[in-house]
Amino acid sequence: MNFVDVKDYQDIVKDKDAKKFIFIYKKGTANSDCAHNALREVKDGKVYAVDVNKVRTVHQHYGVNAVPSLVVVDGDKVENIIKGCQTPNYFDQIIHEKKTVYSTSKDGKPQKRVVVYSTPTCQFCNKLKQYFNKHGVKYTDINVATNQQAAAEMVRKSGQRGVPQTDINGQIIIGFDTAKLSRILNIPTE
Repeated sequence: MNFVDVKDYQDIVKDKDAKKFIFIYKKGTANSDCAHNALREVKDGKVYAVDVNKVRTVHQHYGVNAVPSLVVVDGDKVENIIKGCQTPNYFDQIIHEKKTVYSTSKDGKPQKRVVVYSTPTCQFCNKLKQYFNKHGVKYTDINVATNQQAAAEMVRKSGQRGVPQTDINGQIIIGFDTAKLSRILNIPTE
């Protein structure tokens, strides 16, 4: 991964690339260092690195209120905000826009199709994705804040507007319900 250290907001906007990835973190904190190390393992790509210890204005432009956060920007529009420390594989999927390939679970059975409907600012959405990452559950994340068609599909399926919502082979789980998720996906309870 090529990290570009940012000194101010203009360092980012002067780059004419349509798609940008901005990593906002606080060097020296466990979560930020974890996310930084995971991003470092991603092959290829460019990420703008904003250490809030040194640069105190960039996070406001993107509506970031917690670090670490990886902000995905397309043009002038924030497409997604991924909070917390994620796995290198998850960051790689985001940066290289890879679609999730469903494989087998730890017991050798095919993994169920898992789709997460979320928004970038939803804390429980981020906890849900961290839970899936921790347990090796592959999933497709759909940001309903920017995808109105997916938002309408989510409401049609569940009758609910709140996030997170998880579609597991057509079964809808509303909220971050670890007991239900563990049972359906055969995740050992902690």
